[in-house]
Amino acid sequence: MQMGVIVVAHRLRGSETGKRTGGSLVSQASMRERHAMPHSRQVNENQAPAAGHRRNPHPDRGREQRLAFSALLAGAVGIAFAPIFVRLSELGPSATAFYRLFFALPILWLWMGVEGRKSGAERKPATPGEHRALIIAGLLFATDLALWHWSIRLTSVANATLFANFAPLFVTLGARILFAEKITLLFVAGMAAAFAGTSMVVGDSVRFSLEHLAGDFLGIAAALFYGGYLLGVKHLRRSFSTATIMSWSGLSACPTLLVAALLSGEGLLAQHLQGWIILLALALVSQVGGQSLIAYAFAHLPASFSSLSLLLQPAVAALLAWTLLDERLTALQAVGGAVILSGIGIASRAGR
Repeated sequence: MQMGVIVVAHRLRGSETGKRTGGSLVSQASMRERHAMPHSRQVNENQAPAAGHRRNPHPDRGREQRLAFSALLAGAVGIAFAPIFVRLSELGPSATAFYRLFFALPILWLWMGVEGRKSGAERKPATPGEHRALIIAGLLFATDLALWHWSIRLTSVANATLFANFAPLFVTLGARILFAEKITLLFVAGMAAAFAGTSMVVGDSVRFSLEHLAGDFLGIAAALFYGGYLLGVKHLRRSFSTATIMSWSGLSACPTLLVAALLSGEGLLAQHLQGWIILLALALVSQVGGQSLIAYAFAHLPASFSSLSLLLQPAVAALLAWTLLDERLTALQAVGGAVILSGIGIASRAGR
């Protein structure tokens, strides 16, 4: 509006009567303002916005979503290291899961503290309901870890990986019911392709037998609990930062996994330095890195698409096993990885 006053004043100085300040001149000034002429844009950029006309806090939504998608894929790579570390761990499945969170907690709480001091307005849980929601998220994640790690022990790694990656199916159903996310036929086609690719990645090693039935069931149960955890994160990210969610949910999950390890009779002390290094790496790479990046991305992307993109994990895990554990990587697995990426690409177009 200051630009409009300048234009009107200029017209007044050139006017003999000095009285034509209404109608045509004001409307011309308004047209200049609406068309954002170069000189007026420069003036407005150098001035504070007027009261009631705040700047848009999200000037580039597309850039924000691209950043979130990149974080999501990086998180999928981070958690893809988890089965490698679990296999190399000297401890049992529940004890390994316990140390994954125990070593991550100091870093997560330090992150939350630094974040609070910098922003000065970071929300913290204050009501019983908010604390309860964070605790439930932690319990869901703890149950997922315990079930999945036991699934790896009671069935083949391929079976455990295949069934644990049913989580996107549960998340998609939950997102439709809880968040009213639109699920299109194109998205379903992308999901079907991604699941087919996952089957190709692990299918060569999948073995169905009565001996593996208990482990297979635990893998499906782990997928259900992980899906619940992801839906919980999606809900909590509306109110809390990534650091707050990871810190508080980890705090509730850690004792649960300790109790599970003790009830299972698992040892809690690694025998070699390498064993402790593996546990620390699991905490840093898969928990602080992988799960935190996923939690960040869930605030900016639909839960259904985000969970589907995590199907990249088995392809990355197969590549890591080939690189680090000298396991065989077949042509079928390579094609399966490409099919997963194609499925994710198809699903991403569903939201456009």
